[in-house]
Amino acid sequence: MLSLSETVQISDSIGLPLAEIEFSAIRAQGAGGQNVNKVSSAIHLRFDFAGSTALPDEIKQRLQNLNDQRITAQGLIVIKAQTFRTQERNKIEALQRLVELIRKALIVAKPRKKTRPSARAKAKRLDGKRRQSQLKQTRARVDDN
Repeated sequence: MLSLSETVQISDSIGLPLAEIEFSAIRAQGAGGQNVNKVSSAIHLRFDFAGSTALPDEIKQRLQNLNDQRITAQGLIVIKAQTFRTQERNKIEALQRLVELIRKALIVAKPRKKTRPSARAKAKRLDGKRRQSQLKQTRARVDDN
């Protein structure tokens, strides 16, 4: 569980200063009765990773390339946390989701190596197709003439 200190530790070498993360309290959506209608316990977290000094450029680029609806084209991450009844717990959950998202961008995908099927694999595939074709031929309609 994260604590709200001055920096949020992403990895051994990367820490985000809390000053770069903007929090705003909003009213939560959905069922919850009087508590939801009166109390602004949900949290909107906004983090401008494009303008951040804490993240290296290659990680910023990988974040931008992630296919995630929480990331805008302008280089902004917007996370809404409303699971809990208190602002503090929702704030911690929003930070956890932010850390998880940035850690996903830390992982470098291995480049794919092109491979070709072996001659034996090709022959086996064609043999299977031939057998299937013969099986279907036996199911064909027979002329009585």
